[in-house]
Amino acid sequence: MSIANTLADKLATDVIRHVEATGDEEMITIMAQTLGDSSQTLQEAFITSVRVQRAAIRANRLLKKRIAQHAAKTPDGEPDGLG
Repeated sequence: MSIANTLADKLATDVIRHVEATGDEEMITIMAQTLGDSSQTLQEAFITSVRVQRAAIRANRLLKKRIAQHAAKTPDGEPDGLG
């Protein structure tokens, strides 16, 4: 992994945490613009990392929700046929 990707991933993680804690979605745009002023490479890596991490977060939340829904539907909380 390149240094740009490593730095972008860390920064994206921190910005996503900030957004989730505060609802400040604008911070992503501000950070991307700030990075772009100095390094287009880092800006692109940051934007990609934000998209990938947020997609993974959404997918993980959906999976947990579906698992909980399924567990609530089965009498013993185990998947059908395994309990």
